[in-house]
Amino acid sequence: MEKRLISWRDLGLLTKALVDKVKKGERPDVVVGIARGGLIPAMVIADRLRAPLDIINIKSYRALGVKGVLKVYDVMYEDVADKKVLIVDDVADTGETFLFVSEHMMKKGAKSVMLASIFLKPWSRVRPNYFVEETDEWIVFPWELGEFEMLDREELLF
Repeated sequence: MEKRLISWRDLGLLTKALVDKVKKGERPDVVVGIARGGLIPAMVIADRLRAPLDIINIKSYRALGVKGVLKVYDVMYEDVADKKVLIVDDVADTGETFLFVSEHMMKKGAKSVMLASIFLKPWSRVRPNYFVEETDEWIVFPWELGEFEMLDREELLF
């Protein structure tokens, strides 16, 4: 699979494109960023929309030969009851995280849930309301430097 390195500059341009798409849609009452990858785009979207920002942390635990079980580790400060919630992540890959967090928000009483991601994989079970680009490439974000030490760090800086 081809790797695509996203620099901080690229990320800024892609996030701006995502913000522009979200602004054209229904305005959320609260923006929820999925840690880790969704944090930066969620912060920018919340800032541009002047909407409250919250964070949700999801972990996947798997045993040998068993599909990962998702668990929520959140200390959400915003009450999402009767609110329109925009959930943000960096990539909609399998779609499992978006589905899981959407269900979690609805259980917390959200009025509606919208989804936003910078990238969408063609095989995702979920198609976000807002996304910038569909790709089957392996996306490497600048905050993943520690995971990809073999890559040229300079490529991710600018």
